[in-house]
Amino acid sequence: MSQNITYKIYTMCMVQNGSKVLLMNRPDSKGLPGYIAPGGKVEFPESIVNGAIREVREETGLVVNDIIYKGLQEWCEPSTGLRYMVFNYLATSWEGELLQDPPEGELLWVDIQDALKLPMQDWFRERFPLFFEEGTFEHSDVWDREADLVLDSTRRKYRDKALEIGM
Repeated sequence: MSQNITYKIYTMCMVQNGSKVLLMNRPDSKGLPGYIAPGGKVEFPESIVNGAIREVREETGLVVNDIIYKGLQEWCEPSTGLRYMVFNYLATSWEGELLQDPPEGELLWVDIQDALKLPMQDWFRERFPLFFEEGTFEHSDVWDREADLVLDSTRRKYRDKALEIGM
């Protein structure tokens, strides 16, 4: 029996300035309340990285220059056929000024060491340190929405082997 599969593709981009990162405090009315990095839905047919760059610009006013792919976070719901994918990036340089009245929530530069003390969604709290580790990550959960139960979980970290052998 075949099932209709729906793919939802999103991005998240952590903007880093030395020991600080830019987070936004999303209000309850926007969903996913608490502190989170900029990001959102990738529009068809834009590339995933261009979607990340656009989302940072729309939500913060900054245009990121140096952007590094950090990893994939995904959730699959077998009962609904939904695969929700978030491609994660780290930006370490940008141009522009922060928006005075950002659309998604108040913007705050916060020290990386203090960020996890802020209120945030559990999935973002788990992912946060991975932006600053060497290499990339892959997190995948198969989730039973009705039972609110994770049926299967994959956690992987990848290092760049070419760097290890001096290439």
